[in-house]
Amino acid sequence: IHLAMENEQYLSELSDQAGCFKETRTVEFIFLLSEKWHLDESARYQAVELLERFMIKQVEQICKTSRENVKSREQGQGSSWSSLKDQIYDTFVLRLVSCIQLASKLSLHYNIVNSDTALKFLQSLKYSYTKQELLESELAVLKSLHFQINVSTPLAYVELLLEVLGHNGCLLPSKPLHQMCMQLLDFSYLTRDSIYDILLKIAIENSTPSKLQVAKFLTVKEDFMLLAVGIISTSVFILNPGHWKQVVEHLNYITGITSQSILEFSYAVLKHVVGSATP
Repeated sequence: IHLAMENEQYLSELSDQAGCFKETRTVEFIFLLSEKWHLDESARYQAVELLERFMIKQVEQICKTSRENVKSREQGQGSSWSSLKDQIYDTFVLRLVSCIQLASKLSLHYNIVNSDTALKFLQSLKYSYTKQELLESELAVLKSLHFQINVSTPLAYVELLLEVLGHNGCLLPSKPLHQMCMQLLDFSYLTRDSIYDILLKIAIENSTPSKLQVAKFLTVKEDFMLLAVGIISTSVFILNPGHWKQVVEHLNYITGITSQSILEFSYAVLKHVVGSATP
């Protein structure tokens, strides 16, 4: 119930720019770097969500500053939009590393990415940051997010729903199912736009959605509960199709998400996985 309420709250306050910083290259960078530093699954998903939230706030702040500077420049002061935009480009990798560092500190494991490790990596990319600048970057992320960095990720939704399914009597092989869910969750993050593009076209029954339809669909793309039930449903279909209908009914009962919505999400994922119109 707590996760469901948190999800609803997040969707009700959704920024128009939500998802802009979850493009494949960025997610892949975070996943590979988290793997290099031997972080667990929760840390890498948390890093993606932290970077997304921080960058949106930073862009919104820079846009606000830019508008104020228009008035200032009329009075001979202020800086240009291009220089403000350069601030984002120049510090993006540093902020990304800071988000991974913060996520590693929130993990239940003790494998924290310290400043020396982060600096060594940044130096390998020819960045010349100091330890002080690295600490200031972490603090900038923390302040921008008002120190509210322990955000839930789709992984938390998947794992909790798997527990509830087991409690409700869905006798499924827990370890293989969990592993399949992790693989499909990674896959859905790395091919996010393609999967949701298929889902949008299914929902509107049209291959050319309008800008308004795309905008309204944003809450669907950011719905962690829908993503979690879709991932579990698809995993069960792949591993044990005989139990699939029962699991979908249970997921519908637990979350209130319709069986049709769960079916459509699974179809979109499977269609992209196998590259066929009839998975």
